[in-house]
Amino acid sequence: MRVIFNEEMKAVADDLDRMAQDVRKAINGAGDALMNADIDKAQAVIDGDIEIDALESSILDQCVRLLAKQNPVATDLRVVVSTLRLASTFERMGDLARHIAEAARRAYPQNALPEESREIFTQMVAFLRNTADRIADMLADRDTKIAENIILDDDKLDQLHHQTFELVLSDQWNGTKQQLIDVVLIGRFLERLGDHAVSAARRVMYIVSGFDPSKDPGRDEDTPVVDL
Repeated sequence: MRVIFNEEMKAVADDLDRMAQDVRKAINGAGDALMNADIDKAQAVIDGDIEIDALESSILDQCVRLLAKQNPVATDLRVVVSTLRLASTFERMGDLARHIAEAARRAYPQNALPEESREIFTQMVAFLRNTADRIADMLADRDTKIAENIILDDDKLDQLHHQTFELVLSDQWNGTKQQLIDVVLIGRFLERLGDHAVSAARRVMYIVSGFDPSKDPGRDEDTPVVDL
């Protein structure tokens, strides 16, 4: 039974790695579509989201079967449940990349971003490209050092996101109402991609170590604190 469990878990892990690679591709493609008004890249991201959704569905089905048939405990249970959550996190990241690509497609042949916002968004896109690369490496190697760096670096993206609000609220803002909406929404999509990357990093650290160092010892992510 142990051999069967390991083989089935390896198949799930392979699907999760493939999902992380697809998410990296989606983030990079969405960034290209946004910054370069690239309609082909935008459409590729939109179409590719179907595969990410299919992988999530497959992983969820496999994990449920593992829980039902193998009755895992201790570390094995932690891995299966965390894999479920990682798959959901990656699916949401794919959705966010699709939203950005849809905004770029909607504005085509114009750029969705006004010129005065491009410097901020160039930095946000570059940050997320690097994060997407690190997510794939972190997951493939179960590297907690990469995970820790993803968590610590998220403040940089939050600061850039805050600058998008400062821009649209400033007297220097000359964009249209549609551009204002796009800047606010796309900035939020990019910031949420960073948040989900942090969630994935915490989940990998939990798989490896059994606890999330950014939270109270012994308390898993999304578990509420109960005052006694």
